[in-house]
Amino acid sequence: MSKENTVKSEPSTLNPITYEVIRNRMIAMTEDMRVALQSASGSPTVTEASDFFTGIYLPDGAFASMGFQVTYQAPVVGSLIRHITSRPYFDVKDGDMYLGNDPYVGALHQNDVQLAGPIFVDGELIAWAGVEAHETDVGGMDFASWSPKAKSVYQEGMRIPCVKLVDGGEVREDVLEMVLTASRLPAQLGLDIRAFIATINVARERTAALVRRYGAATIKEVMRRMISASETRLKARLMELPDGEFRAADFLEHDGHENRLYKVDVKLTKKADRLVFDFGGSSEQAPGFINCTRAGLHGGVAGGLFPTLAYDIPWNEGLLNCCEIVAPEGLVCTAKFPAPVGSATVETIWVVSNAVNAVLNKLLGCAEKYSRRAQGVNSGTMATFNLGGKNQFGEVFGLHLMDPLAGGSGAFATKDGVCAGGPNNAPMPSIADVERNEQVAPLFYLHRRLATDTGGAGEYRGGRSVELGLTLGGIESADALIMTHGAEVPNSAGLGGGLPGSTVLQRFGRGAVKNGVATGSGVWEDFGPKPGHIPMTNKDVFEVRWQGGGGFGDPLMRDAEAVAADVRRGVVSQAAAKQVYGVALADDGMADAATTESLRRGIRAERIGRQPKAADVQEVRQLLRPLSAALSVEIVDGQVKVVSRAGHVLSEGDTRWRQGADSKRYDAAPAEWGITLHENLALTAWHCPLSGDLLAVDVHERDRPPQDDVVLDLTALDVPAA
Repeated sequence: MSKENTVKSEPSTLNPITYEVIRNRMIAMTEDMRVALQSASGSPTVTEASDFFTGIYLPDGAFASMGFQVTYQAPVVGSLIRHITSRPYFDVKDGDMYLGNDPYVGALHQNDVQLAGPIFVDGELIAWAGVEAHETDVGGMDFASWSPKAKSVYQEGMRIPCVKLVDGGEVREDVLEMVLTASRLPAQLGLDIRAFIATINVARERTAALVRRYGAATIKEVMRRMISASETRLKARLMELPDGEFRAADFLEHDGHENRLYKVDVKLTKKADRLVFDFGGSSEQAPGFINCTRAGLHGGVAGGLFPTLAYDIPWNEGLLNCCEIVAPEGLVCTAKFPAPVGSATVETIWVVSNAVNAVLNKLLGCAEKYSRRAQGVNSGTMATFNLGGKNQFGEVFGLHLMDPLAGGSGAFATKDGVCAGGPNNAPMPSIADVERNEQVAPLFYLHRRLATDTGGAGEYRGGRSVELGLTLGGIESADALIMTHGAEVPNSAGLGGGLPGSTVLQRFGRGAVKNGVATGSGVWEDFGPKPGHIPMTNKDVFEVRWQGGGGFGDPLMRDAEAVAADVRRGVVSQAAAKQVYGVALADDGMADAATTESLRRGIRAERIGRQPKAADVQEVRQLLRPLSAALSVEIVDGQVKVVSRAGHVLSEGDTRWRQGADSKRYDAAPAEWGITLHENLALTAWHCPLSGDLLAVDVHERDRPPQDDVVLDLTALDVPAA
């Protein structure tokens, strides 16, 4: 070993300044890894849409630092590392790197190819570096490795449990050739794998430099302390939140074979500084490719937990140490081998993240300190459009369109959601410029714009989604793969009376383009959630609108002038302004105050079947904590009760407030909501019997009533003595 690579034999004293310097350098290291990956990759999925992950791990597979990309991947790359270290036939040494993508080992689905490499300095294992990215094609029965008709994992893309790709610093070209042979896009996949190698090497070099300066023991202690510090901070936050049981459910439709409905059900038990996520009420695994493995379940929980509860805490293994995830085998979110799982990331894992987001925001809404951060669900679906064939030069091409990341984000308790804000499971979501996609693939955009009436209505409105229209450019025909969930399920749930965001709308127009210009005619077909593989020509148009973000609070509580401004800007239609927000517009486009007041009173009366009344003032009321935007837990005349904004008592002695509310069920949503419902779903709106205020909107199975979703442990509340 040369002098510059020699490790200090004694660790430096780990004072607070040294700790912070090294901690920030470890975080910066994952950013250096990002730069290396995006600089070397040739895939727009990586370079433009940032559908990848970088992280630094302890020798035992616990992650100490991660980049600002896809949060789902953090725990599963650790699973790959633990798989490597548990196998006696892997003689792990300096310069080795291991490739994997098997969902039944640790990947999310086969397209997510992972590379992990040990970091040795002076013969001592200091850490592991991990990188992962979505690859457009890794083989299987269909192009892009999304196989809607697959009945087992054997029909999907290649599965690599783990193989040594780099041996002592030398690439095993025979192994690489074997992997690339399975793909329809070997050049693209091969370039990304070599970019992975460069990314791991950057982590090795940066870590070695830190070790040479501070010593191996110090660096390892800093990584352990980073994990411990995040765990301590999250536990402290949990102690500020109320104990109890919280429920949320989300759904996805069509398993690739039939339009069945599947549920992801989560019961969160919060006690002191622990969270238990129980998914036992979820549907059994599907015969089609929408399932995820247990690795995907853990990834989905991380994707919902990190941005919701740990928004200001460094993301690492310490956050997961506060949680227990419970689920039997054989569910749609814990599929048993050999169930197909090819679309796991954009189907069940995404829905797991939605449900976790929803349940944690209900928890936040019950704490006065954090209730302002409570938020509707963000961008509840990731629709998929892949295009493949031969381009104008006769070369094989493939594109995984990442534009669906531009769904709307959920509204907060204090502000509107961000239009095209995207999901919060990727803290820095991005999409390619139109010109970039047109450069790498023979397609042509007819439009890409924000869509009216897609954000969930509320006192604060969910962000709008994007809609677009595509045709081919430069070639006559290609094969398209089109699939989604959320065409018949409103996945972007609202909160506190806010409406869900719109559902996905997909349609296809044959003969709707001539010489690259939309004709306004053609034969149009509305697609369901999973039309699958569709032949496409340069005379056809594919149009899609994605889900907006969930709203927050009763839409009738929204400032009328804010609604009028939304109409003027094309955010909300005049019909929705009148029917959903109860706002009448004058000839000058401003809100008509008198007519608006009358409209809103009429809507409230229609909700409860009688004229609303003024607030019922109680003589003795003492707030204990909020329960949602329109409900609170209070002491009324010495008793713990749930009280509406108008002062109506909905429950006494517990927080199961729905027993005292008026309800209205919808088997089909009002047209102005922009929501299409699966035949097995219904919506139930809950209202204050006194004022007609909208308290909550539940999406549930038609043959099952909604569940009580917030049951606080009243014995843990600080209730004053009588």
